Amino acid sequence: MNKILESCKFVNENSKQVKINKDKLAEFAKQFSPENVKHWFEVSPFDLRVLETEELLNFLLIFNSLNFSYWGKTKWQINYQNQEIKGGSYCMMTALGKALENNFPILDAQYLSTISEKDFAKILKGNVEIPMFQERLQIIKEVGKSLLENFSGKFSNLIKESEKNTQKILNLIVTYFPSFRDESTYSSKKIYFYKRAQVLINDISQSCKEDFCQFKNTNKLTACADYKVPFVLRRLGILEYDKILSEKIDNKIELAKDSAEEIEIRANMIFATELIKQKVQEKFPQINSIQINDALWLLGRTDLPDDKPYHLTRTTAY
Repeated sequence: MNKILESCKFVNENSKQVKINKDKLAEFAKQFSPENVKHWFEVSPFDLRVLETEELLNFLLIFNSLNFSYWGKTKWQINYQNQEIKGGSYCMMTALGKALENNFPILDAQYLSTISEKDFAKILKGNVEIPMFQERLQIIKEVGKSLLENFSGKFSNLIKESEKNTQKILNLIVTYFPSFRDESTYSSKKIYFYKRAQVLINDISQSCKEDFCQFKNTNKLTACADYKVPFVLRRLGILEYDKILSEKIDNKIELAKDSAEEIEIRANMIFATELIKQKVQEKFPQINSIQINDALWLLGRTDLPDDKPYHLTRTTAY
């Protein structure tokens, strides 16, 4: 068991406000089909296939560096080719794609390391200012600086150092790009999530066909703890919240980052997805946690009449 799963298992065994309903979990696993497995890029409004390998890899790093916390009273959205793009991740990907089309050199590490607030605001221009604009600006400058200082401006050089090992690349990412270091403390124990780092690794393996991007052990990746997948697991009855937490979420009361309740939601989401994977593997042995995660995330793209809100936490982690 890797350290993410081990730490999330600890939270699961000690949770006070969040529980996993094993019967509902088994129900979902029983009807799960590999046909539901689709990488979310496949329905992205911006086509990544226009990028060459080096461009693509830098793009994926930049995108995942900025891919977090889009919620607000008025959600940040952008317009692309006369269409309003829905969904924060798709908006971010499309905003970066538009920047390339408008000749912003966002794949150049030197440019990123000193990018002006004015340019960055133009790149992320939408119907409202994106939440955590200043935090994103700081992160993108750190990314550019680290790429320059450690990898000659090319993210591919870090990937090659990993020798196609997902756990090695995970450690390299969280070491050289601090904003990916997604960790919390629960009952005096360190809990590891690494949501954006794991998404980045999966995006690389799904999008880049070069041999050095074909990781040998993607089965070691866990689900990626955000707010959309817990929302879907709650809809399915797999995640259950106690009365106090339910009322907070349903009344859109923000949960503090690193609070026990926020950690319990994220950790139980990861552990529940692992349990789903184990059950699905009885019928489809090749399925992995990231594929279950992606299927759940895409389910959350469809609104249902009885949906309850997702939990709100303002954070750069997700």
